[in-house]
Amino acid sequence: MKKTAVTGFFTTVLALLLMLAPLASSAQCVMCKTQVESARQESDDYDVSGLNKGILYMMTVPYILMGAIGYFWYRRTHPKVAKA
Repeated sequence: MKKTAVTGFFTTVLALLLMLAPLASSAQCVMCKTQVESARQESDDYDVSGLNKGILYMMTVPYILMGAIGYFWYRRTHPKVAKA
């Protein structure tokens, strides 16, 4: 019981520290970075919110798939215990 509480505490502290850490957001792929830079050179009022939304959309699909696979794996390896 004590080991579980200590592990949970450290996990919570680590999660809070990671959430509070400032992360620099920049285009990760070369093609996205090139597109944004060329569009900014052409016009000063270029809005990158559409590009950012597209990147976030592409990021969510793998996370949803990994979550679904993890959920079904967990359900398969931990069968329900019948109540008496």
